[in-house]
Amino acid sequence: MALSADSMRCGEFRTTYKADTTIFPTPRSRNFALAGLLMLLVTPFIFESYIISLLIQIGYYAIAALGLNILVGSTGQISIGHGAFFGVGAFGSAWLNNSLGIPVILAIPLAGGMAAAVGLVAGIPALRIKGLYLAIATLAAQFILEDMFSRAVWFTGGPAGSMASELSIFGYNFNSDQSYFYIVLLFLVVMFLAGTNMLRSRDGRAFVAVRDHYLSAEIMGINLAKYRVLSFGVAAFYAGIGGALFAHYLGYVSSESFTLMLSIQLLGMIIIGGLGSVMGTLLGVTFMVLLPEVMDGVVAVVGDVLPSLVQGSAYLKQMAIGLAIVLFLIFEPDGLAHRWKQIKAYWKLYPFSY
Repeated sequence: MALSADSMRCGEFRTTYKADTTIFPTPRSRNFALAGLLMLLVTPFIFESYIISLLIQIGYYAIAALGLNILVGSTGQISIGHGAFFGVGAFGSAWLNNSLGIPVILAIPLAGGMAAAVGLVAGIPALRIKGLYLAIATLAAQFILEDMFSRAVWFTGGPAGSMASELSIFGYNFNSDQSYFYIVLLFLVVMFLAGTNMLRSRDGRAFVAVRDHYLSAEIMGINLAKYRVLSFGVAAFYAGIGGALFAHYLGYVSSESFTLMLSIQLLGMIIIGGLGSVMGTLLGVTFMVLLPEVMDGVVAVVGDVLPSLVQGSAYLKQMAIGLAIVLFLIFEPDGLAHRWKQIKAYWKLYPFSY
């Protein structure tokens, strides 16, 4: 009995550069992605609002974290001010809607553009410095923007904060978790596809070249100044989109939400997920969002035996996040994305070891 070529495939053979850089390396991976998307589309009809709220958090944090991963993981630039760009997007979208009357659905991408402009300015020090010195420069940008959030009453409302209107399209108000989930999912899919395609493009390969060896990149004709600053703009744009979705979900924006702690948490998300990995970003954000919920469950179980844990549950959450980052840096520096690749490779070859 003759076997067809498709039934005798025993590997992945690529003969063109286009095939080597495809988003989905195999038809099976594409089918799994589509199946996962279909499952997410029916999620609001199955789970309660609490689960949907967690998924919404994962959505807007994942968009912001992907921008940071492009900056840190793909371009090799260190930033500790990403939470401030997140805040620019949140306040910017609320201001565009409240002061200029721009519809929320248009204010969200415009707020991303505002954050990108701020990111380009904040990235100017990258023209001359890198490493620890660049990290200190982004930390300074974080503190400058934090101070602006509390003082620029015309833009942020000052210490009182600012109200963010609910999203409405053609008279339909997305004022519930179930309806707003689809808006976040739409932006998540679009931004992740755009980010993946950008990393496959000439600009994306230039980002990686700047990260791997900037001298070799410069010799090959890559404009280091352009791509170093551009990476800050792209990262800030993603953070702005995530911040705008955050603002219109909560309905209220306060300067206390965009502190240095948020920047550290976003950095922890991409470290745990895997630097330079798009899939790792989503895995890291999911881990960091669900970790406090798991800690709450642990405290509830052992609370009767150790009542002091209930009183210190807030501190335990922060300790758990810090401990997770340290353990991943020691035992899994390549993040969850690397572990996922190993699992896939194991089952692809099972039961053989070669």
